[in-house]
Amino acid sequence: MNAYTPDALVAADIDAYLDAHAHKSMLRFITCGSVDDGKSTLIGRLLYDSKQIFEDQLSALEADSKRVGTQGQDIDFALLVDGLAAEREQGITIDVAYRFFSTDRRKFIVADTPGHEQYTRNMVTGASTADLAVILIDARKGVLTQTRRHSYLAHLVGIREIVLAVNKMDLVGHDEATFDAIVADYRAFAGSIGIDRFVAIPLSGLTGANVAEASAEMRWYDGPTLLDHLETVPVDADRAAARPFRLPVQWVNRPDLDFRGFAGMIASGTVRPGDAVRVVPSGRTTTVKRIVAMGGDRGQAQAGESVTLMLADEVDCSRGDVIAAADSPPQAADQFSATLVWLSDAPLVPGRAYQLKLGSQSVGATVQPPGHVVDVNTQAELSAKTLELNDIGVAEVYTDRAIVFEPYDEGADLGGFILIDRATNATVAAGMVRFALRRAQNVHWQAIDVTREAHAAQKGQRPKVLWFTGLSGAGKSTIANLVEKKLHALGRHSFLLDGDNVRHGLNRDLGFTEADRVENIRRVGEVARLMTDAGLIVLTAFISPFRAERDLVRAMLPEGEFVEIFVATPLADAEARDVKGLYGKARAGQLANFTGIDSPYEAPLAPEIRIDTRAETPQAAAERIVEHVVGIWSPDL
Repeated sequence: MNAYTPDALVAADIDAYLDAHAHKSMLRFITCGSVDDGKSTLIGRLLYDSKQIFEDQLSALEADSKRVGTQGQDIDFALLVDGLAAEREQGITIDVAYRFFSTDRRKFIVADTPGHEQYTRNMVTGASTADLAVILIDARKGVLTQTRRHSYLAHLVGIREIVLAVNKMDLVGHDEATFDAIVADYRAFAGSIGIDRFVAIPLSGLTGANVAEASAEMRWYDGPTLLDHLETVPVDADRAAARPFRLPVQWVNRPDLDFRGFAGMIASGTVRPGDAVRVVPSGRTTTVKRIVAMGGDRGQAQAGESVTLMLADEVDCSRGDVIAAADSPPQAADQFSATLVWLSDAPLVPGRAYQLKLGSQSVGATVQPPGHVVDVNTQAELSAKTLELNDIGVAEVYTDRAIVFEPYDEGADLGGFILIDRATNATVAAGMVRFALRRAQNVHWQAIDVTREAHAAQKGQRPKVLWFTGLSGAGKSTIANLVEKKLHALGRHSFLLDGDNVRHGLNRDLGFTEADRVENIRRVGEVARLMTDAGLIVLTAFISPFRAERDLVRAMLPEGEFVEIFVATPLADAEARDVKGLYGKARAGQLANFTGIDSPYEAPLAPEIRIDTRAETPQAAAERIVEHVVGIWSPDL
């Protein structure tokens, strides 16, 4: 029975056993390929043959195999990793299953990733931390579409160690010619996507042939078994230690007045006390005074280790900054080109504000329309206006401040990022930085002597943006116009940006799709910000249906200068007015993407001012808004 057997050293000297185990190298790898290629079965066989299954687990596995297994009365090894009820019922993998096991030579974390195309995002999740990919191919079927897709994705996320595991050789009579034909077919494809080397192994996950022991039925194969190769392949940590020093700061450690250290995990390189370092993006240079870790001071630390650095000088450094080798720092920019793997059911909305997380950095970001999407089967670059679920595309990403990064090919720690939807907090994309855009390095803010404060003081007012939002026909423009008239009468300097008027000039090139609506509001927000720099009170009357874009404009302005005014008119009342006849056209199908009919309106959750048009006249609403702007107290506020 291949049940788990404790190492004799555990009973003899537990400290020696733990020390030996701690100093083993760790290999993270994934299994991937097309559906039913046998990924889960192969992992189950690895666990079984390496004696990583406890007796009670083995008993449960034998019982489950007879009840829901696919191998008759024999053990179904796939059940060891297919843990979800839906997976067992359908005989497929859905979620990413992680398993730890170890041998005398190395520790392993294996991720069993799903083969179905609709779960490609799960595969990318598993691949993002892997050092090696085992690409499985059913010997009866050869190279399939999903095999190509997963190979492309594995290479895309930086996995350079590839094992081509031609599985189910027992079902083709262990035929050498079949194996050679599959390897030749895969080699032709692999070369076209940049995979210049891989190790091909014929095996059977079900019988264990060439998994941990050499197969007597395939004596024509003289290469390593799968486990032999996994135990000896170089791990990525070895390569990371050879690259320039990088430590993304996760935490500033200040337990008392005499100690100020910067804690994080070293992403690459080696550091010693006395080494010259540079804090990026500020560019300040200093030297390392001490390296503090568990157990005390260290004379050296390298990639993969978590340490606290104490610097010789008092420099401005906080979470999100990167401490790097002084003579080889990473780049910092707020515009770059990136490859995106779209993971969300909701498509990309170009121009929408997302949250970008890269290492310990978190910034606001917008994505421009993709330059192209990649057909992973043909590697053709196809034009597209957005990215849908499982799409892979190249697009420009703009952040609201400079971030520290490296091209993904040089290091995943500072080259890989995720995009998060601000409304749902869901991860919508995984990204890989390609390069900084040249204009990000050539365009700089020009210092201006007459500041926004000087403009505001000259006009004797505090600049504000009064952002009127609501359904079409709610009365936004009517109330905004009344407010501006009252402000003008009081001697205030103001300007009204009306939605329809702006579309005659600045935004005449935009339509009414979701992406165009986002860009419409972004442009108006930028114009409004410039006007507040001139000291003006800016009124804007736009449907602006999406919270994310209203929040984007709010973030452009100093705190307190953005006043969200929700003109809360029920849809039935707005449609009953229908002064422009737009609702009638939308109901008749003559006007697409009309807010309230076939396009959503996201009402403000906490507006500064809420106008109920059923209970308040436009004149009264305007009076209340003016009181808010000029600072006159009113019981209605």
